[in-house]
Amino acid sequence: MTAAATPAVDSPSDERRRNLRVLGFVCTLSMITYLDRACFSMALGPIAGELGLTDPSQLKWAITAFAIAYAAFEIPAGAMGDRHGAKPMLIRIVIWWSACTALTGLVGLKVGGAVMGGVGTLIVLRFLFGAGEAGAYPNITRALHDRLPARSWETAQGLVFMSGRLAGGLTPLLWALLVGGTASAAPWLTWRGAFLLFGAIGVAWAIAFRYGFPDRPAKVAGREVEARPSHHSGVPWKALATSRTLWALCVMYLLVNYAWAFNLSYLPTYVEQRFGIGADDRIGAIYKGAPLWVGALGCLLGGPAVNGLARLLGDRRRARRALGVSALSLGAACWWGALGAKDVHSYCILTALAAFTIDLTLGACWASCQDLGRGHAATTAACMNTVGTLGNALAGWLTGTLVEGSIAARAASLQVAPAGLAEAEKRVAAIAGYESAFVTYVAAFVIAASCWLLIDPSRPLVPDDRESDSPAPIA
Repeated sequence: MTAAATPAVDSPSDERRRNLRVLGFVCTLSMITYLDRACFSMALGPIAGELGLTDPSQLKWAITAFAIAYAAFEIPAGAMGDRHGAKPMLIRIVIWWSACTALTGLVGLKVGGAVMGGVGTLIVLRFLFGAGEAGAYPNITRALHDRLPARSWETAQGLVFMSGRLAGGLTPLLWALLVGGTASAAPWLTWRGAFLLFGAIGVAWAIAFRYGFPDRPAKVAGREVEARPSHHSGVPWKALATSRTLWALCVMYLLVNYAWAFNLSYLPTYVEQRFGIGADDRIGAIYKGAPLWVGALGCLLGGPAVNGLARLLGDRRRARRALGVSALSLGAACWWGALGAKDVHSYCILTALAAFTIDLTLGACWASCQDLGRGHAATTAACMNTVGTLGNALAGWLTGTLVEGSIAARAASLQVAPAGLAEAEKRVAAIAGYESAFVTYVAAFVIAASCWLLIDPSRPLVPDDRESDSPAPIA
């Protein structure tokens, strides 16, 4: 009779290599996510022109449709990841949104005498895009929870979002090189070709992920990984619905997403209209991506900042709270300063610093979901991200509505139709509309900072005997 085989234990070097492979895949996934999102904001002008619209703000429902679908399908996708595993869910998610990215490049295309869809088609496609991409970050959270030690959660989450921000910041420059062309060279691609290329990149990633991403281990750094919920245990909906900490996380995340969404939607258009930065301007492309470039640094520093504050305060969760309150209060001050900025340099520096303060807290936000949810980490993170995405939807709709309203009011004062406004008049009215939205960003930062005072995931939603309920380790 032979003894039962015991699972092989990875050596420290093997574990380190596996952890790096995990981080490599989820970070590149985050990059592709932001690449595909940012390319749509860069293409708002060309798409509006192709569809016969007078201003990119008229695409507000295409922007909003993505956010609504993302919010609607986030929790189901997170729950499926908790039940069936993050790996198969992430493969489905990437294949779906890559197809939608490629199809976006076909909207409005004239083939013979037929036109392949208009604004309505684009709205439907963006809705499907959001539905397909929903659950990406909650399932990344579950993948990290199952494969990395708890002491590295904030840093890992920070690296994930740093990678996305870098990709989003690079996209305006990449777009300028691929689609804008130069004085001496024609563009390499049309805006349609760029969408097809970015869709193909996602498919290639999904194939590599299928064969290269490590499976879920039984233990991580001495911690037994929570089993996925059985088909009978279900999701602890009552615990989720009655958790004060989760509600505070959700409201906070809605507000910071609302304040941040401008950077990945209307910012390129606003900078072009107010400061005269052309679509093919290389320096202008860097300015347009500045909130994402600088925000990436915030993502990178968020984990070490929590570690340093934890050593100072003696508790990791108090450290997250201190960081959240102080960083977002500073962000409110930055947007207040941006309201009076006189030139593109000061404006972009202040908005980039505001983005930095949000991104400095992202690792703490998502690690708090891991602490709170544990075996239901993806579902818990999905709840936070669902409500947060409503902030994106609100920002896309409200900002577009304010700009349209400002243009309409200017046209009414001159007794002409909005389409009949001179370009200079329309530009002045649009800028005034954008700036009326900036005041609301200041308020969003202040309230979000206050929410951190209520966030304390010291006990999980569902007690688990396999893990201690003691405070998280300092280091």
